[in-house]
Amino acid sequence: GPRLSLEEKRKRMLDIFHEMPEPFLLKELERIGPKQKGIVSQSVKDVVQSLVDDGMCHCEKVGTSNFFWAFPSEAAVKRKNKMMQLEKELAQMQAKQKELGDLIANAQLGREHTEERGNLVEEMTETEALWSGQQEELKQFKECDPVLMHRKKEEAGVAKDAANRWTDNVFIIQSWVRDKFNMDMDEFNKFFGIPAEFDSV
Repeated sequence: GPRLSLEEKRKRMLDIFHEMPEPFLLKELERIGPKQKGIVSQSVKDVVQSLVDDGMCHCEKVGTSNFFWAFPSEAAVKRKNKMMQLEKELAQMQAKQKELGDLIANAQLGREHTEERGNLVEEMTETEALWSGQQEELKQFKECDPVLMHRKKEEAGVAKDAANRWTDNVFIIQSWVRDKFNMDMDEFNKFFGIPAEFDSV
């Protein structure tokens, strides 16, 4: 018969798993593949491995043998994987959010936490630098492709919002330190290396 594409072999291999939802040894699949689905036995191992890598097929070692099986519904597996991925991303975002919250809380605890405050200012300075860079790049695109320019504008907007968020954080800390330690703004700015013209962008 005609040569099968990898995608077609994968589809046919899943059919075997779904039609007979039971664990198989690789050698059994190498026997069934050519007979029932026209998949040459030499390529069975690679096809099964690619399904395992994509989470569409399970592999379990029992003793010295590997057993392979798949859920009757490929879609269910895909959905489950997607859900796990989204949950992982959500957890990462929550962790990052907590980290930033802790950073600001620590920065407000008192003078002994000057390192956190320094980091906050440093991160904000980096964001401002990014924003300036975007502005610079935007100038060069003025004569160029409007779609590209629009995209650059959006990126610059994101950078600007981030810079302003950090600026607000620094202002919060500034007023807290001013009230708590009776420190004037010039002294604060000098202490943390904040430029006089520092403001929202």
